[in-house]
Amino acid sequence: MNTEIEGHHYPEQDLTGKILECAFTVHNTLGAGFLEKVYANALAIEMHAHHIPFNVEVALKVEYRGSVVGDYIADIIADQRVLVELKASAALDSVHVAQVLNYLRASGIRVGLLLNFGRPNPSSSVFICGSTLLPLSAFICGCIAFA
Repeated sequence: MNTEIEGHHYPEQDLTGKILECAFTVHNTLGAGFLEKVYANALAIEMHAHHIPFNVEVALKVEYRGSVVGDYIADIIADQRVLVELKASAALDSVHVAQVLNYLRASGIRVGLLLNFGRPNPSSSVFICGSTLLPLSAFICGCIAFA
């Protein structure tokens, strides 16, 4: 699987490639139309089968001036290196993108995947937080189709 964005390598591309392969398998097996939780459970089973260490529903604290002011729940964090956010939506919008970017900031993790299982042709986006390895056009969202 090609895990380059616009010809550039990015951090954790081997791990994200494995996760994307798992997501492809889940989508090929289940198709579109289920709730997000169904895909999260299936992806966890697939990642476990591929020996990818992960945690599910990870609480991320949001701090402001040294005080915790809220928290987020990340769907999956793989090997403490890649944040995985799942959707089962007809379309992704800027709110979904902002959610992943906020999760990356709150967690301190540099790489995030946004996986959408809600369409017959699934989509994914790779987010690199604070990276100087990619051009600005690829910084916010480099899309890799896994279909």
